[in-house]
Amino acid sequence: MGMALKALAAFACLATAAGCGGDEEQPLFGPPTESVCPSDSTLTYENFGKEFMETYCTRCHHSELIGEARQGAPSFHDFDTLFGIKAVNEHIDFTTAAGPGAVNDTMPPDGAIPSDDERYQLGEWIACDMPE
Repeated sequence: MGMALKALAAFACLATAAGCGGDEEQPLFGPPTESVCPSDSTLTYENFGKEFMETYCTRCHHSELIGEARQGAPSFHDFDTLFGIKAVNEHIDFTTAAGPGAVNDTMPPDGAIPSDDERYQLGEWIACDMPE
């Protein structure tokens, strides 16, 4: 599990005052999508990821937004750069992407909503290590 996700999970446990008991770590939102990168994938940040994030995510997850303008989006979950996306890619998989293991649709909570096909593409792009 990535360092950013561990920190987020710890924060969630403290914020809700709920115990995180048990020996197994549980995903914060949905289960992993278990997406795999097909050898013929053509998805890149330039032809998919950037537009997906601008359409569905950066209205809250943008580095220039602060306070209430983030509409509850956690600090340092900024999707206006590839670096910011890669920093929390597991979180994105657990909340927004789709694959053979799950269709996670807790994000975005309102506004424009990606189709399942777009969610599957997101899962694929993440599984392919989010090429530029």
